[in-house]
Amino acid sequence: MKTSDLKPLTKRQQEIFDFILDRMNANGAPPTRVEIANHFGFRSPNAAEDHLKALDKKGHIELKSGTSRGIFIRQQARNDDGYLHEQAELVPVGEFNHSLAVIGDVAAGAPIFATQHVQQYVNVDQSLFADSADFLLKVRGDSMVNAGIFERDLLAIKKTNTAQNNQIVVARIGDDVTVKRYFRHGATVSLVAENDDYDPIEVDLQSQSFAIEGVVVGLIRSTL
Repeated sequence: MKTSDLKPLTKRQQEIFDFILDRMNANGAPPTRVEIANHFGFRSPNAAEDHLKALDKKGHIELKSGTSRGIFIRQQARNDDGYLHEQAELVPVGEFNHSLAVIGDVAAGAPIFATQHVQQYVNVDQSLFADSADFLLKVRGDSMVNAGIFERDLLAIKKTNTAQNNQIVVARIGDDVTVKRYFRHGATVSLVAENDDYDPIEVDLQSQSFAIEGVVVGLIRSTL
């Protein structure tokens, strides 16, 4: 299906589509049916499901059963909505005058900003992200695929040592760095993958070394 083949949306459908994009920009994952229903004042998640099916039928999203938050933005819709941007849209250093380091593989125990981890510097229009980013992190593995985050994507990361529950974070556990969804319950942190094949990582803050390196504020689909 080409972009020109997308069927027009009603006002309410456009509002829901925009809400999905906003949540993906802010949290790195689409909203649940309950979150959509609560946001728009629907009486039940079934009403949200009906609107999602309409968006699917019109070609803007794809609903996948058996996956957490199984809402995926179709590629032809992504090109128009501004959420995802291909590598070709990364511009040479100088045009936006704000270069970001692209961080590749992070060696165990090494600082995330170690020189050997920086693969290149690129300039990105920061207005594409939910908040200003400090660096780009290349994704490894498939643990976050249900959030629409795939291997070799570039995650825009804002440096911070704190996060709110349900945010997707870059976290350090001992010598290892990982990208997962963050939940804290007292002295315990759960780092949850967006892939049913992976169990949550439970961290005891009283006995284990743990730190938040940053939160995800955007995503760029890349072949770097």
